[in-house]
Amino acid sequence: MTNSLTNTRAKRTGIIACMITAIVLAVCGAKHALANKRAEGFVDSGVKILIAVVIGALLLAGLYLLFSGTILPTLTQRITDLFNYAP
Repeated sequence: MTNSLTNTRAKRTGIIACMITAIVLAVCGAKHALANKRAEGFVDSGVKILIAVVIGALLLAGLYLLFSGTILPTLTQRITDLFNYAP
């Protein structure tokens, strides 16, 4: 009986030690992140997002011009010719 209680206490102590270690590591990581004065991550991310949005808008505008000016009129004419056949 005493051996069983000792094992249970040892397991609880091990679990508590692991939990304390995890909490200490999380607190140390948070302190390090807050102490970091560089804004490199925020500025880089903002610039990358802005570049991606501008490039995407240019691609969409180019595709719109291509389809509305070249492809769709030709396609509608071909479809009309396909259904207006006369023997």
